[in-house]
Amino acid sequence: MEEKHADDRAAGTAHGLSRRDLAGRLAGLAVAAPILGSIPVTAAADGPKAGGDGALHVGPRVIEVPKTISPEAQAFLAKASARIGPDAPPPAPNPPLADKAAWKAHIAASDKFLDPMTDRILAKAEATVARTTMGGAAVAVATPKAMRHPDRARVSIHGGAWTVGGGRHVDGDAAKAASDSGCMTFSVDYRMPPDHPFPAALDDCVATYREVIKRYDPKKVVISGISSGGNLCAAAILKIRDIGLPMPAAAVILTPVTDLSQASDSWSTNMGIDPIVGRHTYDQNALYTAGRDIKDPYLSPVRGDFSKGFPPAFLQSGTRDILLSDTVLLHQALLKGGVEAELHVWEAMPHAGFGGDTPEDREVAERIERFIAKHLA
Repeated sequence: MEEKHADDRAAGTAHGLSRRDLAGRLAGLAVAAPILGSIPVTAAADGPKAGGDGALHVGPRVIEVPKTISPEAQAFLAKASARIGPDAPPPAPNPPLADKAAWKAHIAASDKFLDPMTDRILAKAEATVARTTMGGAAVAVATPKAMRHPDRARVSIHGGAWTVGGGRHVDGDAAKAASDSGCMTFSVDYRMPPDHPFPAALDDCVATYREVIKRYDPKKVVISGISSGGNLCAAAILKIRDIGLPMPAAAVILTPVTDLSQASDSWSTNMGIDPIVGRHTYDQNALYTAGRDIKDPYLSPVRGDFSKGFPPAFLQSGTRDILLSDTVLLHQALLKGGVEAELHVWEAMPHAGFGGDTPEDREVAERIERFIAKHLA
């Protein structure tokens, strides 16, 4: 779910979506990284000023494209910044939470925007994809053309703020993960709001895993997820543990949502800096949680008790990622619980990477595969 070109940005306009409106709709969607515009950052004036409550009022700032990243990553950030300037119209509001029909149209427009990208992923991926049902859950099963690890399996969970990126886009997620990992990949096309709020998605992820370990040794299975899929990855493993299933050998948790309060530091410090997530996703969270207590570890996994067990975990974020703090806090919680956990934070990387086709993106994928190989050997 990686690359994007100008023709698809034009397609977004044809669908009547402003760049910032789309950014709001697709907040948290892994596959959206290359297509969303930048959030405007203006010129610096005075230095920071402290308010009476201790908050810093930074004032207009200049955020340069750093020279410490690859030319390709610099170009991604520069183009993202150029696509949306300070004079861009504000994002359109989300539909009312109770209006299911409006939300379905809202989601469908966002999904349609992703079609050309998914087409390219499927054409490029070295894998074939078939559809099946596993434990009642819809699953895209990808077989790599180069089967390097026939004894391994990967369960992949897509992002999309629990609302976007389902259907055929899951085929692209499965194909890419299978190509990268060289093993059978089971990408969960989990049920989503507004028709299916929590715990439907979580139940589908657990059901898929339950079926996978009937075919594969759990010691040869990894669960991965990105953004809201990273949330589901961590939550599903907590539930797998709690219901007494054998846990997977490893977890790959990429730029995850770990605390639905959105109170962590980078939600403030990187707001307007991350070109992918341009505003809070409270509405999508509310659709997903359907009134449940967001302190529930199955919703905000950073609150889980990891001392009871959790597999070795690979966590990834970037210094411009609005979910950097969510990632850091989960890493700290894992270490506190005695869990082996690696935290990889990339220079200037926004939510979900630099679009998938930069040296940094490729190195992230390589580090993930080294981590999987270490724990599934």
